[in-house]
Amino acid sequence: MRALTFLLLFSASVYAQKVPIDKLIEMAKAHSPELEQAVKDTLGADAIQKGTAVDGIGRDFIWAVSGTSQPKLKIDYDDEIAAVTKVGSLWVYQGPVTTGVAHKFVWIVDGKPFGGKTDIPAYGPVSYPKPGVPEGKLTGPIVMESKIYPGMTANVWYYVPAQWDGNTPLPVQIWSDGQGYVRRMSKSRALEVLDNLTEAKKIPLMVNVFIQPGQVGARPMRSPEYDTVSDTYAHYLLEEVLPELGKTVKLRQDAYSRSIIGQSSGGIAAFNAAYLMPDQFSRAVSWIGSFAPLQVSPEHPVGGAEYPARVRREPKRNIRVWLEDGSEDQDVQFGSWPYANLYMANSLKFKGYDYHFVYSVHTHDQAAGNAALPETLPWLWRDYDPGKTSQVFVQEPEEAAKPLWRAVTLNRN
Repeated sequence: MRALTFLLLFSASVYAQKVPIDKLIEMAKAHSPELEQAVKDTLGADAIQKGTAVDGIGRDFIWAVSGTSQPKLKIDYDDEIAAVTKVGSLWVYQGPVTTGVAHKFVWIVDGKPFGGKTDIPAYGPVSYPKPGVPEGKLTGPIVMESKIYPGMTANVWYYVPAQWDGNTPLPVQIWSDGQGYVRRMSKSRALEVLDNLTEAKKIPLMVNVFIQPGQVGARPMRSPEYDTVSDTYAHYLLEEVLPELGKTVKLRQDAYSRSIIGQSSGGIAAFNAAYLMPDQFSRAVSWIGSFAPLQVSPEHPVGGAEYPARVRREPKRNIRVWLEDGSEDQDVQFGSWPYANLYMANSLKFKGYDYHFVYSVHTHDQAAGNAALPETLPWLWRDYDPGKTSQVFVQEPEEAAKPLWRAVTLNRN
């Protein structure tokens, strides 16, 4: 009996194999008779029951839900989609979405919302490995001890392109929360995007430095490092991290050749470094940036929430900024992330900064920033000339001609 039970369980596990998502999409397009079982095995019976089942590759996605009455599907804030197909006991929709952004959906069952999911990234082709594109070399983690933050240790990785000759000094791009970018085909898709953009010559050859937030004993240092309105974190990078890496990789030393990237608290850390030390960092990316009073002091009683006003009243810095947030980002006791980022975008626009703001439909999640990475990095490094050490950044004429950003009540109901 035990042997028979084992055999039955083994047979069921072999049968319930996930189908690769590209094959599942093709099965849906071809109306395959095996589609129902393939959808259950791949998207998961529990997710189908809860109305959260979705997956996709590139622009092609597939959704599924169970139920007796025919549902409708709403994607983002578009009109209801009626073309839902009955596939055995399931209702299935397969169709295209816009790539380079994150999406949300909800089912409408008997006139009422059911299930749904937010922060679904739709990756474009640059976010996938491409045949013939060489992979860079990742080194790390390297454990570094800090004197600027006494007693702190942190993991650091660095990534050099396959095309580097090993001798020419490289521009530097720093990623806060670096542990989230060092695996291939992770949610960030950072390594795939770097390889593809480098090979296509859409970004310069550069060293990418991934830094994990440090620890002092058992105390996490992420918020003190990132959210504090000061140049301490920038000095930590310049005086401790980069000199150590410079023993192995030749690095450019000019601000024109340095960028810094981060999400949430890492987003304000990136802006801190560029805004407070524009002579050292000239390019910054802030995804879902925490321009909020998460770390306060007598000198900065509202912490990062002061930045939108400071940008308007203080002299313009020579920096380039990519800013991104979502309409459903968090609104908590420390403030409203969507409104802070809208305020920041308008302040940068008002002051004439070379900036780009992406505002879409998502929560406090990095999915949209990850999906847009193939667009972000070429914009950030556009016109880069390795023969220069400086450039005056000016607002693009197309952006200058546009109106200020405004909020509308798209997600009220």
